Amino acid sequence: MDIQGADGPSKIYSHEQLIIEIPETAHKISSDSWFQAGFVLTTGINSAYVLGYSGAVMVPLGWVGGVVGLIAATAISLYANILIAKLHEFGGKRHIRYRDLAGYVYGPRAYSLTWLLQYVNLFMINVGYIMLAGQALKATYVIFRDDDAMKLPYFIAIAGFTCAIFAISIPHLSALRVWLGVSTILSIVYIATAVVLSLRDGTKSPPRDYSMPGTHTSKVFTIIGASASLVFAFNTGMLPEIQATVRPPVVSNMIKALYFQFSVGVLPLYAVVFIGYWAYGNEASAYLLSNVHGPVWLKTFANISAFFQSVISLHIFASPMYEYLDTKYGIQGSALALRNLFFRIMVRGSYVGITTFVSAALPFLGDFMSLTGAISTFPLTFILANHMYLVAKAKNLTSFQKSWHWLNVCFFAIMAVAAATAALRLIVVDSKTYHFFADM
Repeated sequence: MDIQGADGPSKIYSHEQLIIEIPETAHKISSDSWFQAGFVLTTGINSAYVLGYSGAVMVPLGWVGGVVGLIAATAISLYANILIAKLHEFGGKRHIRYRDLAGYVYGPRAYSLTWLLQYVNLFMINVGYIMLAGQALKATYVIFRDDDAMKLPYFIAIAGFTCAIFAISIPHLSALRVWLGVSTILSIVYIATAVVLSLRDGTKSPPRDYSMPGTHTSKVFTIIGASASLVFAFNTGMLPEIQATVRPPVVSNMIKALYFQFSVGVLPLYAVVFIGYWAYGNEASAYLLSNVHGPVWLKTFANISAFFQSVISLHIFASPMYEYLDTKYGIQGSALALRNLFFRIMVRGSYVGITTFVSAALPFLGDFMSLTGAISTFPLTFILANHMYLVAKAKNLTSFQKSWHWLNVCFFAIMAVAAATAALRLIVVDSKTYHFFADM
């Protein structure tokens, strides 16, 4: 094991004449089973985001494009993540951060660029989680009071405060443990509720319209944007950080966790996405529980479950930022120590506060899913993964394998540019329709 903890000296290593300083970590590593890592990954893909894919993916793509697209995204995401997992111990060193791995393979510039891409990715994912949590609270409110007294930005503020409390209370990713079980139960509640009530609505409803809405031009942009949402659905953008928590043998254990994520873990997502679209057609909303009809108590329970699950999920995707800040400022000792507690209150509270402000100002969830997929998920998970593997394993690859990886790099680079353009256009259009701090 190369990394010992925050109290040891920073490591400096050289690869092809490039010197990079790699800080120790203030967080725990090598303490979790592959099963726990699998649940972390599964929590990510079955988070409350899953309630938006019927509207964000299936409506723009239709039955054929949506089904084929989701299955294809599952396969290519598994493949790309396995490539990254296999590089965790590249060069005889354990790379516990995505930027550490990129820096070792390419050098200091790639280290900084990967750092930027990853934190943009994670920040935007966290913006989405607070939006989702706010939407879940608003949906609960509307069940009992259909008035304008409480607007979405107010619920987003409440969600942000709750996320800040949770962030202060849980010091690092490995400390989630029991909360992963809670998250799984919460996911089952809102997914099962959405599936059952959608099935009931679908059997009672007249024939639905499954045509792709919009003009020819708008359809082109929404289809491209939906492709970015497809890859967003299955990828964390922080696989090395999750793998860092896994006990040795880290590569084989992480691959087990990935197989768990992309087999058992994807079934709930498929169920809620396909059944939701079947039940409501192109009227499926960006938050499926807003479509369903059923007992008040059941809808309330599902919405509250989605709210709390979003709080837990945000902590997972914010943990690389917390790890960076805790390590940089030398957090040591007990998590309950007054200095450490005050640090988390100030620093994590500020981070969640900024995230909450952006969420309330621009509550266009589907657009942000597309933009996140375009500008960070495509580069991190597909372009970088294939090219890093190509560089790292160049001596062991056949000409066909090299061509295959180069094809992936070029294809996903083109897709990233196209998807970013489409997502930005959607945000501009929606910004004209909905003002800042809109009540959506």
